[in-house]
Amino acid sequence: MGGQVISFTLLGQPHSKANSRRLVRWGNRIVPIKSEKAVAYAKSVAAQCPKLPVLLDGDLWIELHIFYASRRPDLDESVILDSLQGLIYINDRQIKVKHVYWGLDKQNPRSEIKIGRIEAGKESNNSSSSRLRKR
Repeated sequence: MGGQVISFTLLGQPHSKANSRRLVRWGNRIVPIKSEKAVAYAKSVAAQCPKLPVLLDGDLWIELHIFYASRRPDLDESVILDSLQGLIYINDRQIKVKHVYWGLDKQNPRSEIKIGRIEAGKESNNSSSSRLRKR
């Protein structure tokens, strides 16, 4: 998966999007929204993330090494992927290949990230498992 690769590190521990929702009343409805911790992390990402003059387009791959401060959190990259929308790429649906790794660093929680474009025709070396077949 050649081409330009963007590498950077985000300091701080991401908070699970699935476990970080709060319920608020919106008119007559109760809706889930991101927790204050998840919103604060997204702001932190915006402050730390490299600013690309042109967002990446097309299909992308991503490699994330997420280092947590304790063993408790589940591995969850979703808040990172959401936070990179509009900063690195247009939409996280562009991510077609993900390699996500869990790590422990009590002194320095962080996420080490690499992102690149998938070259046309190079989506996978294993064609039988990479294609969905209509029946």
